[in-house]
Amino acid sequence: MIAAFARVLAGFILACLTAGLVQVLFIMTPAQLLQLPSQAFQERAAQAGVLSLLAATHAAIFSIAFALIAAGIGELMRVRAAVYYIATGAIIAALGFSAQLASEVAGQPTIFNGYAFVAFITAGALAGFIYWLVAGRYAGRSAVSESTDEYDVIASDETTTGAPRTWRNRPRIVIEDPIAPGSVANKKATLAERIADREDKRAAGRATPDPAAAKTTPPKVAGSTEKPSTSQ
Repeated sequence: MIAAFARVLAGFILACLTAGLVQVLFIMTPAQLLQLPSQAFQERAAQAGVLSLLAATHAAIFSIAFALIAAGIGELMRVRAAVYYIATGAIIAALGFSAQLASEVAGQPTIFNGYAFVAFITAGALAGFIYWLVAGRYAGRSAVSESTDEYDVIASDETTTGAPRTWRNRPRIVIEDPIAPGSVANKKATLAERIADREDKRAAGRATPDPAAAKTTPPKVAGSTEKPSTSQ
């Protein structure tokens, strides 16, 4: 829990610093800074750093509630997709642009222009990407131990078995058929055919005469009413 909170906090701080720096670079573009002499470049770079910290502080104060809600959802649902955090950062930046526009005083310079809107959205999207690099891609990691993470379990299973389990090498239950080879059942007969075959075999066994009884009982003579005499 503490590790997750520290990760989220570090990601939020770096995301705010990124948002502040991007907004300042839209005002003091890198092309303009590179055209300055060395002495002027150092002064403008120092000014850009101070303005970046001020913009980052302002962004953190405004976005902390929205960012914590989005981060909490990501940690709870284990959302590790970069697009989620990039889109969240852009949405928070759009809300900040709307709040800045609503707080303007009539007759004063306004930020209602396309360049300022692009600056806000770009800063929010890059801030979301930085948060994903630091914390978002590890969302929910503290809820489950790394040794029992679902990805680690799959990887260890593939390592021990030598190959991923498919329908060809999965465990199977084999049921042997006790029917003797060569019978109707051995030729993939249906249940009715198996029963009929067994009944035929039983009937054939009852119809076969006993060889010992055939030797002791002589056949009857046609037209004779006397019982044959037994041997003395």
